[in-house]
Amino acid sequence: MLYLAVFTFLFWFAVWLDARQGMTKITKLENVQEEARSNNNGPFLSIIVAAKDEEKHIKASLLSQFQQTYSNIEWIVVNDRSNDQTGDILNHLAHMESRMKVIHIKYLKEGWLGKNHALYEGFLQSKGEYILFTDADILFQKDTISKAMTYFQQKGLDHLTLAPNLKGSSFWTNAFISFFLFGFGFFKRPWKANDPSSKSAIGIGAFNLLSRTAYEGIGTHKNIKMRPDDDLMLGSMIKQAGKKQHLALALDHLQVEWYPDLRSALIGLEKNTFAGLFYSYFMVLFAISGLFLSQLFPFIGLFATTGITQVTFALSILMLFLAYNETANKMAKGSNIYLTVFPVTVLLFIYSIARATILTLYRGGIVWRGTFYSIKQLKK
Repeated sequence: MLYLAVFTFLFWFAVWLDARQGMTKITKLENVQEEARSNNNGPFLSIIVAAKDEEKHIKASLLSQFQQTYSNIEWIVVNDRSNDQTGDILNHLAHMESRMKVIHIKYLKEGWLGKNHALYEGFLQSKGEYILFTDADILFQKDTISKAMTYFQQKGLDHLTLAPNLKGSSFWTNAFISFFLFGFGFFKRPWKANDPSSKSAIGIGAFNLLSRTAYEGIGTHKNIKMRPDDDLMLGSMIKQAGKKQHLALALDHLQVEWYPDLRSALIGLEKNTFAGLFYSYFMVLFAISGLFLSQLFPFIGLFATTGITQVTFALSILMLFLAYNETANKMAKGSNIYLTVFPVTVLLFIYSIARATILTLYRGGIVWRGTFYSIKQLKK
């Protein structure tokens, strides 16, 4: 048991050290100094938004975008088969904002996921030298686009993705979000996306900004028609093509209610959990086992052992918490408070993986925004 305790300590020490050094390589958007130029002199930007049944969020999101200090923008907003008032809201907003165009999609083309199809159809109608794909529920600060475009050009990028401030409406939802970000931080090592020599890649649906040349060069969304993790795959294709990618933190500039409650979060993760594990049963078992051994067992060991072994498990937990502080707490405001229920969130996340995998197998596919996609289609 002592050997396991020592190994766990060394593992989390290495994770903490890597994160401590790595997170310093990710720029905060608030620290970007905007270039002194006329609002109309920047490159033309097309913002493309896919919206399905977004009547609750779409108006506030678009109004926050219309107020941007960067003004050389067009909006292509795609109403993807909505059954609520989304279409009417978009038509009304288009009368208010002359730079906005609405596309109403009534039927989904075969071989496409709805969101991917909507974004691609929006791209076909766009004219911008740069393209920003964003979700329909993101709230923008007024200088977000200006700072992002400045950073993009200063760094000579092909792709910039921004991490928003994710929030929920309850304690347990925020605890789950914070744990998700922690896992994302030490598993994906997001700072490596900024290293051109690394194959690590990232893409976040809240904000994926690309040059038109780069987007067309990777084959557009046509190459990821059936990927439910389209944002991550977009980033992967950029890196695979040898293009320059960066991640920046935008906690003060972008905000989104990731899921309103814990149940919604569990349902939302149904669509991409199995895909994120490469549709592999081995990877599912590996992920669950890894979570249990690395993040839950140290707490069991703390109470099940004595002496030097117990002390070592305690030190392992300390390093785990320090790693959490360097990742989750830097990517979501106030996350450290949820360390108080860390073992419970580990169990919740293990449950979410098992639940999503079992439901995908039972249904023979996933249900996303009211549309069923078979596992055969997704694997293909």
